[in-house]
Amino acid sequence: MAGLVARREVSAREVMQAHLAQMARLNPQLNAIVAKLPDEACLALADEADARQAAGEPLGPLHGLPVAFKDLQDARGFVTARGSRIYRNYVSPSDAVSVERVRRAGALAIGKTNVPEFGLGSHTFNDVFGTTHNPFDLTRTAGGSSGGAAVALATNMLPVADGSDYMGSLRNPAAWNNIFGFRPSQGRVPGGPERDGYLSQLSTEGPMGRTVVDVAMLLGTQAGYHVGSPLSLSAG
Repeated sequence: MAGLVARREVSAREVMQAHLAQMARLNPQLNAIVAKLPDEACLALADEADARQAAGEPLGPLHGLPVAFKDLQDARGFVTARGSRIYRNYVSPSDAVSVERVRRAGALAIGKTNVPEFGLGSHTFNDVFGTTHNPFDLTRTAGGSSGGAAVALATNMLPVADGSDYMGSLRNPAAWNNIFGFRPSQGRVPGGPERDGYLSQLSTEGPMGRTVVDVAMLLGTQAGYHVGSPLSLSAG
């Protein structure tokens, strides 16, 4: 899809329209994507991406692709509720490291993906946004804590998605939704800025996708040393 956009075989607007149509059709019953921008704002982002491309600006590897970040990740201008009523009105003033890298690669942020409260649990439900359902059987769990991301991928509401993993949060929702989730080696994808400097080291950000190639592409965008994460690894 990124290649089609880069070759101008499809526009970022057309890509966005296709994903918005899928969200409108499926998200009301699945509840995978939360805190979403209005459709008009999403399309405006796509039009800006097309205008940058038409002007000959350099394109990142994710140029024109819509993304929704896991609701444990700070994303500038979006509510980061962490599935908790405590933070239900908290609007992030800045991006987490991996969020900033994905945006810089040309992806268009349109919302967040649902999580259990504070990411603590293998089932995605909370008092703020409700329950995310498994698309293969609405009576079954979507897994967690990256359940919203996994469901959005499985149903083509997103092309790729970020997740995080403490004790299986990238892996079990991927398995239960028939997509791929990869927990990188510690330090490969820098986290932060974190409110807790100790327990947060036991978790790691990572990629999710419908194919291994997609996972590798997103990992290449997320990975690499960051000065704010002293334990992060260099790209080499």
